[in-house]
Amino acid sequence: MSKPTPISGFPEWTPQQRMIEQYVLDRIRGTFELYGFAPLETRAVEPLDQLLRKGETSKEVYVIRRLHDEAGTSGGDDTLGLHFDLTVPFARYVLENAGKLQFPFRRYQIQKVWRGERPQEGRYREFVQADIDIVDRDTLASHHEAEMPLVIGDALRSLPIPPVTIQVNNRKICEGFYRGIGLTDPEATLRAVDKLDKIGPAKVADLLAETAGASRSQAEACLALAGISAPDASFADAVRALGVSDPLLDEGLAELVTVVETAAEHAPGLCVADLRIARGLDYYTGTVYETQLAGYERFGSICSGGRYDTLASAGAVAYPGVGISIGVTRLLGLLFGAGELSVSRSVPTCVLVAVTSEDQRAASNRVAEALRRRGIATEVSPSAAKFGKQIRYAERRGVPYVWFPGVEGASDEVKDIRSGEQVSAVADRWSPPVTDLRPVVT
Repeated sequence: MSKPTPISGFPEWTPQQRMIEQYVLDRIRGTFELYGFAPLETRAVEPLDQLLRKGETSKEVYVIRRLHDEAGTSGGDDTLGLHFDLTVPFARYVLENAGKLQFPFRRYQIQKVWRGERPQEGRYREFVQADIDIVDRDTLASHHEAEMPLVIGDALRSLPIPPVTIQVNNRKICEGFYRGIGLTDPEATLRAVDKLDKIGPAKVADLLAETAGASRSQAEACLALAGISAPDASFADAVRALGVSDPLLDEGLAELVTVVETAAEHAPGLCVADLRIARGLDYYTGTVYETQLAGYERFGSICSGGRYDTLASAGAVAYPGVGISIGVTRLLGLLFGAGELSVSRSVPTCVLVAVTSEDQRAASNRVAEALRRRGIATEVSPSAAKFGKQIRYAERRGVPYVWFPGVEGASDEVKDIRSGEQVSAVADRWSPPVTDLRPVVT
């Protein structure tokens, strides 16, 4: 077999990085559950018509087809695609299972998703997302939109990562403002404004004229709105100072003020109102979120989401929701690339039980079993080499302790191979310091 060629955009972490990832996922999961979100996992595939019905995603979706099927004869498989986010499959799940759910329904979902994007630093074609959503039947109280940043703020602050800032906006502010200045295609306007960071204000103004029919003065007004940012409710005064009025604009301002003030009370500095945040997907209808990691702002948002009112609907019944998603792989990939995350050892093992001789391996196995019963990660030496070699084996893998079974009536001893301290020990009673029990992520 020839040497395999790596496939870009499909990361495979080292064991040390994988331990860090699991630590991060455990902390995120724990925070989600503290806020009352229940776990859910949906299938990897969805019908293409469902994946493509909202937003410009047709070029990103991976289509599923069996190798030996001819196009159009696969009995429906060629109409399936891998999900590109977790919100669309969650909306489908709610519709299928509404009769079994208690509303408002709070769920978290941690799964892989797939997008056919061009791989680059911080962007992958296969990656893990950690989502939370709250949905209700017919109406969803706006206070749930204010809760999202609190959960995400607590989850991210529990990790050994740089500080984050959650940028918030409300699509009602944008759409109401655009209507108030006479623009009749708010979706096209939003899509143009969403490109502000990528192409700059001059090109956005041209795009507004081209795709939304904006005049020069209308484009300037849109850019003025997008330029408003504040860490407190003063953004609302800045919007009103632009002299535009519309009922939907007023509604959005009131909702965003609540989001910002709630976040400020919970964690000062966590949220900032930034009215250039639009989010490209068409299904958002209220508050939208993007999250910047200090020192990594050039890579864009590591956690995004928003309010949606019509994504999940069946006839006259709608299930409005609000959700936010942490790009776990994106976050970790950036920090791994910068060497900013490390783990104290390369394996979970806390103790290596030495083997005196192959004839005595059963005795070493009994020690290991006793330690494992008490929650101490333990492995038995792979060979009965000289003790010096067994110690070096533990050192190379970062295992902090080596256990020496007693022979001919002598007591067992355990050695901290970092300090050299060696003491008598009994497997049913000895425990390492808490800081050594599991690998520590820093």
